[in-house]
Amino acid sequence: MTAESTHTNAAVRATSTAAPVVASKLSKRYREVLAVDDVDIDLPAGVVGGFVGPNGAGKTTTIQLLLGLVRPTSGTAQVLGESITHPERYIRRVGALIESPSFYPALSGRRNLEVLTRLGRINKSRIDEVLAVVDLSARANDRVKTYSLGMKQRLGVAAALLPNPELVILDEPTNGLDPAGIREMRSMMRGLADRGITVLVSSHLLAEIEAICDHLMMIDHGRIVFQGPIGGLLHAHQADLLARPEHAADLEPLVVLCTAAGKAARVDGELVRVTATEEWAAELNRRAFAAGITLRGLEVTRASLEEAFFAITDADAAADASSEDPAI
Repeated sequence: MTAESTHTNAAVRATSTAAPVVASKLSKRYREVLAVDDVDIDLPAGVVGGFVGPNGAGKTTTIQLLLGLVRPTSGTAQVLGESITHPERYIRRVGALIESPSFYPALSGRRNLEVLTRLGRINKSRIDEVLAVVDLSARANDRVKTYSLGMKQRLGVAAALLPNPELVILDEPTNGLDPAGIREMRSMMRGLADRGITVLVSSHLLAEIEAICDHLMMIDHGRIVFQGPIGGLLHAHQADLLARPEHAADLEPLVVLCTAAGKAARVDGELVRVTATEEWAAELNRRAFAAGITLRGLEVTRASLEEAFFAITDADAAADASSEDPAI
C-alpha cells in the first residue's frame, strides 16, 4: 500500500467518524421573534438523533438553517464538514423529509421516484434499493393516491434516500400516523442507522423519540436545553424508588426515615415513593433494616423523557424568573 493510499484511507475514515452536524451559537431572528437562539449542536455519526421540543420551539427553523433553506442571523454550522453558507457542497449527500411529502397522485410510487432520479441525475438502480428499505416493493406499481398516509411518508423517506445520503433529516415524520404507521417509521429509522446512515429526526412526541433515539437534543424557546446520550439524561432524572414494607404500620416510619436522610418521600397506597437515584436504593435498604423495617419489595421507576424534559425546562424557567426579580 502506498503512502498516498494510506493517507486517502485515513482521510475517509476521519470523514466518516466526524460529527455530521456541528453548530456554534447558531441564531435566526424574524423581526421581533428570535426563533433560534445561540444553538450549539454536535451530532455524532451513525446514530438516530432526536430533536425534540414543543411546537414552535425552533426545530423546523433549525433544520431549515442546516439545509441552507434560510440564512442564519448569526453563528456558524457545518453539515458533513461543509459550511451551511455553501449548501451546494453537501446537499447531495443529505436526504431530507420536511413536512408532508408531495407526489403525483396519479402516478405509481415507482414512477414518482423515476421522475426524481431524472431531476437529480441519479442512477435508476437506486429505486429498487430504496423501495426495499422502506418496505414498499410490493406496492411500488400502485398509484400513490391509493396509498395510506403511512405509505406516503415511507415513500417520502424513499425519495430522501435516492442520492444514497450520509445524513437523513426527518422533520416530524410520524405526524398523522396511526400506531401501526408509527411503528413502521420507527423500525425504518433504526434500520437506516444500522446501515451506517446518521439520522436526525425532529418530533414533539417525546415518547416516540424515547423509543428510537440514541442521542438527544432538546430545544425550548429556541434554546438547546439538553444535548447528549438519551440514557444519560434519563439516568440523571431518575423518578422514584418504590419501597414496600412487610407491615403497613411501617409506612409512616419509612417516610420519616427517608425524610431524615434528605430524600422526599410519601405514602402511596401500600408502598413508599422516594425521590432518589437508583444508587440510593441499597442505602435505603440498609437504613430500613437498621431501623427494624423489613422491605418485601424495592424497585426503581425511571423517569420518562417527558418527565425529564419538563424537569429541565421548569428549572430553567425558575432560574430565568429569579434572575429577573430585583434583590430584596
